[in-house]
Amino acid sequence: MNNDNSCQSYHPTPQKNSTRTTNIMKIASIAFISCLGAVSAFGLPTTTSSSAVKTFRGQTVASPAFALQREGGLTQSTSTTALAAAATSPSSSDAIATRGGGLGGLDIPLIMYFLFWYVGNYYYNITNKLALKAAGGSAGFPMTISALQLAVGAVYGTFLWLAPDARSKPSVTMDDIIKMLPVAFCFMGAHSASVFALSAGAVSFGQIVKAAEPAFAAVLSQFVYDKPVSKAKWLCLPVIIGGVILASVKELDFAWSALISACIANLFAAFKGNENKKLMETEGLKDRMGSVGNQFALTTILGFLMSIPLVLAREGHKLGQFVDLFKTNSILKTNLLASGLWFYGYNELATMTLKKTGAVTQSVANTAKRVIVIVGVAIVLGESLDPMKLLGCSIGIGGVFLYSIIDQLLAKKNA
Repeated sequence: MNNDNSCQSYHPTPQKNSTRTTNIMKIASIAFISCLGAVSAFGLPTTTSSSAVKTFRGQTVASPAFALQREGGLTQSTSTTALAAAATSPSSSDAIATRGGGLGGLDIPLIMYFLFWYVGNYYYNITNKLALKAAGGSAGFPMTISALQLAVGAVYGTFLWLAPDARSKPSVTMDDIIKMLPVAFCFMGAHSASVFALSAGAVSFGQIVKAAEPAFAAVLSQFVYDKPVSKAKWLCLPVIIGGVILASVKELDFAWSALISACIANLFAAFKGNENKKLMETEGLKDRMGSVGNQFALTTILGFLMSIPLVLAREGHKLGQFVDLFKTNSILKTNLLASGLWFYGYNELATMTLKKTGAVTQSVANTAKRVIVIVGVAIVLGESLDPMKLLGCSIGIGGVFLYSIIDQLLAKKNA
């Protein structure tokens, strides 16, 4: 007797695949958070004077330029002055030799920063997408999830202030908090729009569109903040935009909502970069902040508070459904909490990493990170990697890299 079922090969069900992925996320999250505290122990303090040398725990260390940057919370449009200061500051190997942590000339803390920054960003994108899928995608609760991710980071940042010997509290004034509101609002807007974009389309597609942020930053700097952009950078923008368009042509998961939301995220991120530069010009603010970790924690807390009205306006009528789903769906619960920790952790580590490197290294690091996330996440989540999409991705990200270093290259050539 013929039994067709006996000839069928076994294929894991989507639920089993999701469960396996969730278990991997749990293990990775525990490992990441366990290492985060150890890695943070190597962090350099924020400079509190114009000097490039600062005393920290009884030892003299080099202190690079203080500049908060983005990837969800980091901006790529760092001021030329800050980049020049970072590029001309004492080498990180000298700093490590002074305070410990070097091994045979290698900057071990910096290597760990890079490692956990990349790992954190990679796993954030995966856990974020899994949480969004479990909650119904763009039709579910993307605004609620984005706000709760900020809430997780806010709780973690507050814990570091309360835990003994973990991190000193900032001594900011109410006037400082008020001045931080524009930065926090743009940070919240960029994160919320980014999460919605990733809920509406493929992660790889959203990341490709987000790579076009320099185009938005250039327009704002030139026409809103009256900070002219060089002609060389303007000539790089068609390459970036062309790459994004090329990558969109064969996108199987293309959605206008994903494209528009990613562009809005870029706009908010570009505003945040310019507003952050203005904020850090406030006299004495760096001293009162204490560290870039404190600045990011305060920004996250304020961003979470600002996101509450948005959640209530967009999804307030169905929050009861979300609570029931959160209680009964372990995939949503695990990945929501994990994505919040990944988001906060990788952004803080990225800040530490970029603070210790020069302009070219930062550009290479950001470029490599996007490639790893786009390709790696697409493979794990089974998203399309059409040759046309890969070509557009390569052109767009290559254009971003060229945009980041073109002025330095021309300056060296003319020197």
